[in-house]
Amino acid sequence: MKENHSPQAGFTLIEIMIVVMLIGLLACIAVPQWVHARTTSQTNTCINNLRQIEAAKAQWALETKQATNSVPLYTDISSYLKSNVTCPAAGPGTTFGTSYLINNLNVKAACQIYPVTHALPQDTPN
Repeated sequence: MKENHSPQAGFTLIEIMIVVMLIGLLACIAVPQWVHARTTSQTNTCINNLRQIEAAKAQWALETKQATNSVPLYTDISSYLKSNVTCPAAGPGTTFGTSYLINNLNVKAACQIYPVTHALPQDTPN
């Protein structure tokens, strides 16, 4: 039995170039969206960590009857935190001390990595 092989088998160079161009176009659209989503996620996580630190400071102050100008240390509030709290934008190997400033009870905790964008919202007066 003889097999017929067509000389037209396979893809042409133009077809392959079109497929590569379409994949490149999709990548150009997807990568900026992925970067934006990652940045937004890191910002939200950092702000939630700041809220957790503020709650830990308040709990520590109530339980130990501290004055409003007291400054808690990380060892004072670490038992009130769920886990090891660090800014996700800092990357691996970062610690609480390099990520956040606890401040005194009257001043909100702050992110040291991106203090402008990773900040708790201002209190609104009643």
